[in-house]
Amino acid sequence: MSDALKHECGIALVRLLKPLEYYKEKYGTAFYGVNKMYLMMEKQHNRGQDGAGFASIKLDVNPGERYISRVRSNAAQPIQDIFAQINERINLEFSQHPEYKDDVAAQKKNIPYIGELFLGHVRYGTFGINSVENVHPFLRQNNWMHRNLIIAGNFNMTNTNELFDNLIKLGMHPKEKADTVTVMEKIGHFLDDAVRKLYKKAKAKGMTKQEASPFIAEHLNLAKILRKSAANWDGGYAMAGLLGHGDSFVLRDPAGIRPAYFYQDDEVIVVASERPAIQTVFNVPFEEVKELDPGHALIIKKDGSKKLSEILAPLERRSCSFERIYFSRGSDAEIYQERKMLGKLIMPKILKAIDFDTENSVFSFIPNTAETSFYGMLEAAQDELNKQKNEAILKEKESLTPERLQQIQAHKIRTEKIAIKDVKLRTFITDDSSRDDLVAHVYDVTYGVVKPDDNLVIIDDSIVRGTTLKKSILKMLDRLHPKQIVVVSSAPQIRYPDCYGIDMARLEHLVAFQAALELHKDRGTYGIVEEIYHKCKEQVTMEDVSVINHVKKLYAPFTDEEISDKISEIISNENINAKVKIIFQSVDDLHKACPKNLGDWYFTGNYPTAGGNRVVNRAYINFYEGNPERAY
Repeated sequence: MSDALKHECGIALVRLLKPLEYYKEKYGTAFYGVNKMYLMMEKQHNRGQDGAGFASIKLDVNPGERYISRVRSNAAQPIQDIFAQINERINLEFSQHPEYKDDVAAQKKNIPYIGELFLGHVRYGTFGINSVENVHPFLRQNNWMHRNLIIAGNFNMTNTNELFDNLIKLGMHPKEKADTVTVMEKIGHFLDDAVRKLYKKAKAKGMTKQEASPFIAEHLNLAKILRKSAANWDGGYAMAGLLGHGDSFVLRDPAGIRPAYFYQDDEVIVVASERPAIQTVFNVPFEEVKELDPGHALIIKKDGSKKLSEILAPLERRSCSFERIYFSRGSDAEIYQERKMLGKLIMPKILKAIDFDTENSVFSFIPNTAETSFYGMLEAAQDELNKQKNEAILKEKESLTPERLQQIQAHKIRTEKIAIKDVKLRTFITDDSSRDDLVAHVYDVTYGVVKPDDNLVIIDDSIVRGTTLKKSILKMLDRLHPKQIVVVSSAPQIRYPDCYGIDMARLEHLVAFQAALELHKDRGTYGIVEEIYHKCKEQVTMEDVSVINHVKKLYAPFTDEEISDKISEIISNENINAKVKIIFQSVDDLHKACPKNLGDWYFTGNYPTAGGNRVVNRAYINFYEGNPERAY
């Protein structure tokens, strides 16, 4: 409701395990893998709408034949654009060469994008220019088949500068400092080294250069390459890679911050950022889709054999809770129940805010992603209503008439579709001078369903900056003339920046941070703001492992309720007639609802990697010094 968050990305990898003729005979097309990749990317488009990319590899081609294809797009509808380009090229080949139609070998030899190994990516750019050059997959080319490397990932590294400097020390000259390029070059360095060593072994065995190629493919140890490459990585990542000769991998960070799931049968191995994408596209049950363990890589050799290898020792599992609250598709069986539980667990706070007056309260949600937690809130509201009915019946049992019983039983929870988003208006919001007025009209409201003595309860996934809430939502809801507007966040207060993928880089943009500053001003303790700054500065040259998150001290004197009440003041203004109350989920209840995803650093400041503490302190230094740069 309050602000659209940008997320990090989604990945999909498909490896066909049968000859292409098998898919032609069974499914009517040798482009089975291309079709499945289209569906996998569409089913994850919620994770990235800024760009999309596709890459494919053909196995066992003859020298001189093209075996890698890649297409990327940052068009308004990038997935559709990519596959429109692919289909146009395929149809052109068929129109010029109708003899290819039933000849799978000719299709593989002459038509791009067909193959046995596919990698797809959907991108949400967290920062930087949204040019097509920033869209994954990235490609590192080489005349040696084994040294061609294609990388796509859902990740952010906190120590990109350090990793870049390490590449320089290795004698390399990376073309830019972006974390994707840095990571790819690091893997590429150790891949080159491994190929060179295997070539020397093959030569020592008396093999010709041509004979050495299959020897290298068979003996290349991807797990060892990844261990060397990832030794100093600090961040959250689910990273996929393809090698030119046909090996592939997906690697997940040791804290399990970013998600990755996989499935295998006798026809295919598939990996994705979200479980429902695999379930839907391949029509498989929940229990057959496995989660890739933190710190592990799923490695698929050219021959189709699969192996799970520990690359980095797993840390305490801190999987991102925002995946469950907001970003991942709610069609996942576990996520659906977790989101309902988030709504159910926050209901006691809502009842207190409306003084248990369910009769004069209207319940709704904004945006659509909050609908599932809305259902959980309703279940809890219905439980409360049933309790109120029982108490009324028992209290009046001696004098209860059929008419009065009917009156008690007729009491229902009032739910309405209050806000409807007018998406078309977004495209016209450009210059700052007219932005506020236009933002105020992004949503339309349903008139005539709220009475002047009603509480209007609206549940949202999260409240980050509070900007849209202040400039648009509250003004819109106030037009309905409720007695009180209760805005409910199914997530706790977001107090700290994220550095593992979500676009929350600057502290001063977080409304909870603003509330803490205002509370210190109110209490005459604003001097702590400078004290924290100096403590952060003292740690600038320290190793990450020794750095402490000093920003926690800013929030320490206040209760959650005090900060919530101050947020209510900040986002309200004198033009709002209704009383405004903001309610946030507690961290404890978040953990009860999402017991497998305990990554809560944006709420608690407890970062899962050492680099997180350095980032939050840098963000605070930037705030204090008025520096608009990002902290990572």
